[in-house]
Amino acid sequence: MKMQDLNFPNIELRLKKNEGKAEIFDVFRNKFVVCTPEEWVRQNLLNFLVQFRNYPQNLIAVEKQLNINGLIRRYDAVVFNKNIEPILIIECKAPDVEINQETFDQICAYNSNLNLNYLLISNGYQHIYMKKDAKEKFIFLDNIPYYEEII
Repeated sequence: MKMQDLNFPNIELRLKKNEGKAEIFDVFRNKFVVCTPEEWVRQNLLNFLVQFRNYPQNLIAVEKQLNINGLIRRYDAVVFNKNIEPILIIECKAPDVEINQETFDQICAYNSNLNLNYLLISNGYQHIYMKKDAKEKFIFLDNIPYYEEII
């Protein structure tokens, strides 16, 4: 099964067909899920973080609910520190979705309750990693940092 190439090193992911639909094994949820374009990006990104940036697999939560001003929203992924405190929120988009102001507004709305210092947005081609500076403003980082650099 050939999937779209993304801007990640070659990451081996388990794919299968089920009733004519492509499914991908999500090691974070320990089950096969429908392989939508957004899911393809999420699985590549999260496995990249684990395999190439030393993010502990057991400290990544995928598609959990968040209450934002009384509305239930579902974030793509959150990374925790060893004390199980959230430190990074991740928003994934399909490869054909442009990362724009609306995307930034979405992740910032999610972060309004969490108030984390790190945000990551990816569509599989463009990866935008942001860190809150001393003035509480987000700055863009050139590269995705290693886990040890954000804890």
